[in-house]
Amino acid sequence: MTILDGKKISNAILEELKEKVANHKENIGKVPGLAVIIVGENPASQIYVRSKVKACEKVGVKSTKITFPSNISEGELLSKIDELNKDSSINGILVQLPLPKHMDENKVCNAIATEKDVDGFKPESLGKLFIGENDGYIPCTPQGIMYLLEQTNIDLYGKTAVVIGRSNIVGKPVAGLLINKGATTTVCNSRTKNLTEKLRDADIIVAALGSPNFVTGDMVKDGAIIIDVGINRVDKKLYGDVNFEEVSKKASYITPVPGGVGPMTIAMLLKNTLKSFEKGEK
Repeated sequence: MTILDGKKISNAILEELKEKVANHKENIGKVPGLAVIIVGENPASQIYVRSKVKACEKVGVKSTKITFPSNISEGELLSKIDELNKDSSINGILVQLPLPKHMDENKVCNAIATEKDVDGFKPESLGKLFIGENDGYIPCTPQGIMYLLEQTNIDLYGKTAVVIGRSNIVGKPVAGLLINKGATTTVCNSRTKNLTEKLRDADIIVAALGSPNFVTGDMVKDGAIIIDVGINRVDKKLYGDVNFEEVSKKASYITPVPGGVGPMTIAMLLKNTLKSFEKGEK
């Protein structure tokens, strides 16, 4: 069994990005700019935003953190996004989800200019993903997952993959990426009939349903590749969607929680931001 060390791999990506950003600063006197908007005091969101700002500092990307109280109106938030859309020093805009219930998350995300959609959540970005065009922005977590899978040096063509979770942020886009690589892919959820049988037949399992220790050792076959996207806090401890202790005994590759997919997500965010910057400078 090999642990897919997202922290180690992401650090290598960040070092590469750091060098590229430094070259841009030296050659043209500019660096990429990322605006991160957070609304409210959600503790998990606060942690995620701090991690993203810290990563920006590490590679030399200029981060602009914008904090709003939870009672801000949707109109005020949209106005700020419009302002950032017009700011040439900002190459990427990220709105940390979830938003307060009085806001339409789709409407807010869609307000971001397509060329600054470094989270890859807009329909234009997702549409390009599903038809296999690579000039758009791939959502960061699915992109990080595919990078980790590439590290296995296993040809995905013809492999059987099962994705548990159907969100627009992870489940659906990672399924599309797997399909594009030739994997025979099934998207399931916690209520899928005969789910255990489907999982036992899978060469690759991506667990992204947000249920601690949902995937157990009896659900996977020997030699399966396990990607655990879940980050669940229970009694101040972190758990993935996969029971690591049980499943790691059977898997050929597995991501830990924490230290697996999470760091890769942040690395891909900065990679997308640099991509936006470089497209804007052409």
